[in-house]
Amino acid sequence: MMTTVILIIFIVFLLVSFLSTFKVVPQRSVYIVERLGKFSRSLDAGFHILIPFIDKVAYKQNLKEQALDVASQICITRDNIAVEVDGILYLQVIDPQKASYGIDNYRFAVIQISQTTMRSVIGRMELDKTFEERETVNASIVEAVDKASGPWGIKVSRYEVKNISPPQSIRDAMEKQMRAEREKRAVIAESEGDKQAKINRAEGDKQQTIALSEGEKMRRINEASGRASEIELVATATAKGIREIALAINEEGGLNAVNLRIAEQYLGEFGKLAKTNNTMIVPADLSDIAGVISSVTSVINKGTNAISPKG
Repeated sequence: MMTTVILIIFIVFLLVSFLSTFKVVPQRSVYIVERLGKFSRSLDAGFHILIPFIDKVAYKQNLKEQALDVASQICITRDNIAVEVDGILYLQVIDPQKASYGIDNYRFAVIQISQTTMRSVIGRMELDKTFEERETVNASIVEAVDKASGPWGIKVSRYEVKNISPPQSIRDAMEKQMRAEREKRAVIAESEGDKQAKINRAEGDKQQTIALSEGEKMRRINEASGRASEIELVATATAKGIREIALAINEEGGLNAVNLRIAEQYLGEFGKLAKTNNTMIVPADLSDIAGVISSVTSVINKGTNAISPKG
């Protein structure tokens, strides 16, 4: 019975030892093999055979980019405000041998360097600048950690600040400040809008006044032009009528017709006076009628001679 147990144990031991000689390394991974406690070689992705009891896989390194959470910590700004800051660090193992033997725990080390660098960078900034200069904080931490982790075979690609949390009292004060700033911008915007509206109304009134004055000017010009044309036409018609009368007087019997017309108008005017005043006005000397007619006829003859074309 004892012999059987020992045999089974020996068989299991041989089986485990046999299986331990075969190693399959996953993609983007590297195994560090030690032979009798000393570095022997690095195993890349694929199938490998080890010497039992002599070769041993001491370290397994992941070559993928890793994201490490940098825990939040209290940082004091330049203006003595305590803020809580956390972030994420992205790194990659580029030399598996250095990452295995250069430092005991490179993840813990880079996180500690990130936190100390963050405190140093935040301490050189005022509170308002910490929100504006996140890129500066990120670049400073990446530069410091990458420089320190070079001997460890680590490459730091980037760092991102996640949250910057000031105390509640500071947040309340910042909120009030932002509210006041928004109200200020609203008042300025409203005043600018009112100013622009007044300018637009004034410009519109100005354009309207100019348009009305131009319209009034054109109206007066048109009226003056119309009156000038009317006067010219009336004068032309009057001159034409006078010439026609002159020609008619110079014709046979024309002067007698004029005398008769004058006598009729003279007597007609006396008739109007009698109707208006209920009084009959009779000339003292009826022969004055003939004298008036003679005087008018003489004037007409002179005017006719002046108008008639010279032969």
